[in-house]
Amino acid sequence: MARRGKGLSFYRRRKKISSALIREVFSWVFGILAAIFIASVVVFFFGMTTKVVGVSMEPTLYSGQKIFVDRFRYVLSSPKKGDVVVFLPNGNENAHYYVKRVVATPGDHLIIRDGTLFVNGLESEWVTEYIADPGIAFNELTLGNGEYFCVGDNPANSEDSRSANIGPVKDSDIIGKAWFRTKCEEQGMGFIK
Repeated sequence: MARRGKGLSFYRRRKKISSALIREVFSWVFGILAAIFIASVVVFFFGMTTKVVGVSMEPTLYSGQKIFVDRFRYVLSSPKKGDVVVFLPNGNENAHYYVKRVVATPGDHLIIRDGTLFVNGLESEWVTEYIADPGIAFNELTLGNGEYFCVGDNPANSEDSRSANIGPVKDSDIIGKAWFRTKCEEQGMGFIK
């Protein structure tokens, strides 16, 4: 009588799946999903980029230069004088993004007289160039709640809050604060002041 057990066997022992292996697989899956979620949140709040259109922000920013926009900052706070903001004029989603500097905030009184911007009776520290066209700021304006007066750093070549078709920018139309610029021929990359 021949003994079985020696020789060829076509039967394999089934491996048992251990609970430690299952925990390891789930920890990897959870880690990957958490990383995707965090990356999505960061990109949504901080990852927006846009390009500057036109020469209205020279010498701070140049036409075609890419800027990064912080969309989260104004969820927690409001724009301040001197901030460079990105907005859609009158919320028009078919328009390109406008990039301008906030020169007056809610409650401020402003007027452009003899080519100079006055905010609350004082010369603006943010617009130092002569302004030939005062636009709607020819007469004194008082900004309401959630309204900001935004002007380009190159006011002679800027369509901004002085234009009747744009006017004061509502906080709901502001996308975020421009905080970083990429390198261009005229200047290096860096933070926007």
